[in-house]
Amino acid sequence: MTAERNADRRGLLIILSSPSGAGKSTLARKLMQWDESLSFSVSATTRPPREGEDHGVHYHFVDVPSFKHMVDQGEMLEHANVFGNFYGSPAGPVRTAIEEGRDVLFDVDWQGAQQISNSVLRDHVLSVFILPPSITELRRRLEGRGVDTPEVIAKRMEQSWDEISHWDGYHYVLVNDDLDVTFERLKTIVSAERLKRAQQPGLMRFVRKLQAEFEEVEG
Repeated sequence: MTAERNADRRGLLIILSSPSGAGKSTLARKLMQWDESLSFSVSATTRPPREGEDHGVHYHFVDVPSFKHMVDQGEMLEHANVFGNFYGSPAGPVRTAIEEGRDVLFDVDWQGAQQISNSVLRDHVLSVFILPPSITELRRRLEGRGVDTPEVIAKRMEQSWDEISHWDGYHYVLVNDDLDVTFERLKTIVSAERLKRAQQPGLMRFVRKLQAEFEEVEG
C-alpha cells in the first residue's frame, strides 16, 4: 500500500482478543505478514526483559514511576496490572499512525479492548474476538505447548473462561477451528472495514473532482 493511498484514508485500531491458546498471536503474526504496512502496538511494561527481548521491539521496558506518570498524563490508551507487573499501550505512536493512514494492531485482553474502545480514538476501533472450537481443544493446545505446569494450565483455563465471557463486546467474532479459514475471514473483515466511507476522507475530494469533470464534459 503506497503512502499516497494511505493518506486518502484513516487508520484503524485493529484489536485482536482471545483466551490463551485460541490462536490470536498466530493470527496477528499472519496479518502482519499479509500487509507489511500494518504496525504492531508495542506495549510498555514494568517487568524485566526476558532473554532475547529488545527494548522498543518486543516491549518498552520502563520503571514503575515512569509508567504511572504516563498513565497520569493520559499517555496510555489502555493499561493493566498483570501478576504484579504493569502493561499498557502508549498512545503517541498510535495517534501518529492513525494520522498517517496506517493501521495499528493490538494483541490485548478484553479489559484492554474495552479501554481502547472507550478512548478518544474509539471511532477508529475494529475489534475481533477469537473463540476456540471447544474447551477440550483449548486445553489440548495449552498442554501441547509443553512449557506450563498442570497448575499453570489450570489457572490459564480459569482465566480463559473469564476472557470468553466477554465475547459479545466485540464487533466481530471468529471461531478458530481451522487456522487458514479463520485467517481468510480475518483478512476479509479488515479489507471491508478499510473501505467504509467513514474511513476514506479522500472520497469527498474525489467526488468533487468527478463533479467538476461532469460539468465540464456534460454541462
